[in-house]
Amino acid sequence: MRGLVIKTTGNSYTVQPADGGGLVTAYVKGNFRIRGIRSTNPVAVGDYVQVERLPDGTNWITDIEDRRNYIIRRSANLSKQTHILAANIDQAVLLVTVAHPVTSTTFIDRFLATAEAYRVPAVLLFNKTDILTEDEMRTLQEWQELYRSLGYETFAVSATHLDADTVLPLFAGKVSLLSGNSGVGKSTLLNAVAGREITRTAELSAQHDSGMHTTTFSEMYPLEGGGGYIIDTPGIKGFGAVAMEKEEISHYFREIFRFGRACRYGNCLHLGETGCAVIPAVEKGGIALSRYESYLSLLGDCEESKYR
Repeated sequence: MRGLVIKTTGNSYTVQPADGGGLVTAYVKGNFRIRGIRSTNPVAVGDYVQVERLPDGTNWITDIEDRRNYIIRRSANLSKQTHILAANIDQAVLLVTVAHPVTSTTFIDRFLATAEAYRVPAVLLFNKTDILTEDEMRTLQEWQELYRSLGYETFAVSATHLDADTVLPLFAGKVSLLSGNSGVGKSTLLNAVAGREITRTAELSAQHDSGMHTTTFSEMYPLEGGGGYIIDTPGIKGFGAVAMEKEEISHYFREIFRFGRACRYGNCLHLGETGCAVIPAVEKGGIALSRYESYLSLLGDCEESKYR
């Protein structure tokens, strides 16, 4: 039986049969591994799989179809392994807040670089516009201008007062990965886009101005009306340089890559080497300092084998 994995729960997988039958729970054998990918979760939401039912009624995933793409982060507990967030997605949507809680530009840039590395189009949604101060609104506008200048789609929204005409077409007919730090309003947005309450929300911690984790495992939800799916992921703290060589990190920062083509040496790391064209661009404002600092942060992952 061919099916689509719509939910993972650690040791089992919920599969939607391609023939439209009822959902089935399936398992994988302990030695099941994806060819060429060292991952803590060999099967991910969005995977198309083959399932075999045994005489005792249990279902086992026997094969995974080739992936069109996927997006991963380093495993939180096993730093040398990766965790696949989702596979076969049309876009990765990052929900961002400039306050309550603050999403750092480093986090945003790491997410965008990861999406670039795995050839997944990325969109930024800036949430909670209804509770921002004037200074915070100016910060939001500055961030939007920066990322729009790099070619990324950005939208400013309030998930609790969602403008359906603006946001719903963004998700219609597509398989979208929704990600973001805990507390930025993912569950609220997910419920609004889906048109029904499919995941619970939680209040911010008053002491830390941060969210409580309400999602434990990735899950794919069908959207009504325009069709498509939205994939909810656990609140995450960051992305690292996963399976990236240090010489290629700059390729995933669009403007650094563009300026870097004028460097004297093809393997320039943009750390002040002779003939580097990136450092002067940073000094003259052609590259935002925050973006360059994010690049250095990812470069540090490669050089120190660390994860932030």
